[in-house]
Amino acid sequence: MATSRYSKLLPVNNVDEGYKKLYLYSRVNNNNIIRQYPTLNLKYPTSEQIQSYTIQTETWSLGDRFYKLANQYYGDSQYWWLIAFFNKTPTEQHLQLGDVVQIPLPLNVVLSDLGL
Repeated sequence: MATSRYSKLLPVNNVDEGYKKLYLYSRVNNNNIIRQYPTLNLKYPTSEQIQSYTIQTETWSLGDRFYKLANQYYGDSQYWWLIAFFNKTPTEQHLQLGDVVQIPLPLNVVLSDLGL
């Protein structure tokens, strides 16, 4: 079963005026509140931690997606963000055809090193 990267965080209420237009789409108990999770600050694995991983590589090709790689290597597409984070590529648009993507394994060790 997947572990959400937000599993140790509690949602917070966002009442910032900058989000006023979004209040219409996200009403909680008829209040102008948006429930959201705070930004998670993950520490990139140390060199020593990375040396303990098995790194699989994939050459980015047409039709590739982080969620597809996560499903292939981790058995769960919800871990797409781990591949993106490890490769320091926030979105798939930051990759070009032919780029090498690294997939760190085993999943439980990588998650543990991230504090999850």
